Amino acid sequence: MPRLSLYRPNKTNDYKYIDNIIREQFNVGCSDVYIHEYVGHNDASGNEVPVNPNPDEIEVQVPIEDLLFLENRNRNYSENVLVMRGHFNVVDLEFDLSQFGLFVQGDTLYMQFHYNTMIEQIGRKFMNGDVIEIPILMDEHPLNQLIPMPLPKFYVVQDGSFAAEGFSQTWLPHVWRCKLVPMRGGQEYEDILNNCMDKGEENIDGDNGECNNSCTLGEWMCQHNDNMYINDANMKEAINEVPLSGYENDMYYLMPPDDNESYTKEGSGYESFITTFDYSDVNIDNTTFDTENTTWIEYELNSVIANQEKENGFLVGYLTGNALPPNGAPFSVGVTFPSNPEKGDYFLRKDYKPERLFQFNGTLWATIESAVRTDMYLGDTVKTQRSGFVNNTDTVQTTDRGKIPSSQTLDELLRPKEDN
Repeated sequence: MPRLSLYRPNKTNDYKYIDNIIREQFNVGCSDVYIHEYVGHNDASGNEVPVNPNPDEIEVQVPIEDLLFLENRNRNYSENVLVMRGHFNVVDLEFDLSQFGLFVQGDTLYMQFHYNTMIEQIGRKFMNGDVIEIPILMDEHPLNQLIPMPLPKFYVVQDGSFAAEGFSQTWLPHVWRCKLVPMRGGQEYEDILNNCMDKGEENIDGDNGECNNSCTLGEWMCQHNDNMYINDANMKEAINEVPLSGYENDMYYLMPPDDNESYTKEGSGYESFITTFDYSDVNIDNTTFDTENTTWIEYELNSVIANQEKENGFLVGYLTGNALPPNGAPFSVGVTFPSNPEKGDYFLRKDYKPERLFQFNGTLWATIESAVRTDMYLGDTVKTQRSGFVNNTDTVQTTDRGKIPSSQTLDELLRPKEDN
């Protein structure tokens, strides 16, 4: 009498019988899911790289686009959407308050598929990168009334293995279990998110047959537009609060003494001004300083005034220069100095970087200050040295590698290239 054993090393008729029963259970008791198969990615040159570039080899290879961050961002998905039956437990979203912060539990799904059906339809097992659309979780009544159609629910396969409950009496597996996480609106899934929700003629570009940006899945499903709106509002408020670097000092009124007038120290408003100067720096010709009456008589402060106007008096500080005259004095603008200036005239040279304000003292144009205060943001319209350095669009001509862009991402800069 042969020894009794439920284990079978080979897939016998018992295995096929049990597998057909399990297949029928999936067809009867599970829901439809739509499979967006991950088929490869585009390399740096825009060429398509399939999941298995060497089909003759036994091992399935998945090339990595970015070896620095180990990412495949420019992914390609099959245009054909497969329909399969999958089983998962519907769970409620719960917030975990047992630790610092707010964490959502229940957004990860574990879905089971019939293994042989998966192999027959896809030709391989589900792997990281495949996208699964679950129609029973579709949002048929979104709060935004402008959305033309119900919003589908997408999940991404994060891991896969044989399910523990999928082993039959013959100790052979029949069920493939996948860990699914919600799909985010990232660059990896643009091939899916750029599809049209409403393929009406008004939403199709007649030139290339592609969707307008206003009718794509990503336009309505992702938080990109909301995040951009919040970011733009924050930038607008930041520019309103702090328009330029450094700090503002134009609200202070500066009263330098005139070199042709006399002022008394007491009650003149210049007490602090007089006491802050070193009298040894004052050029006095045939004048006296009456210490008893604290009166300045017939004095000349040419050097003091020139020094004060050059530095905007006591308002000098880090990044305070805005190339504007003190007290709102009039000034001229140009790239060459005027031919017949008068003493005390201000002139702003636009050809200097940064722009520079000069004042004519009777014999020469003395530098007052430069416009060192710049915009805080680095937009394309900002014409500053800092913005030009960050948003540099120039190329460098080399003898061995051709033209190299001055602005490069890290993965392009560190990518090994042939130098022969």
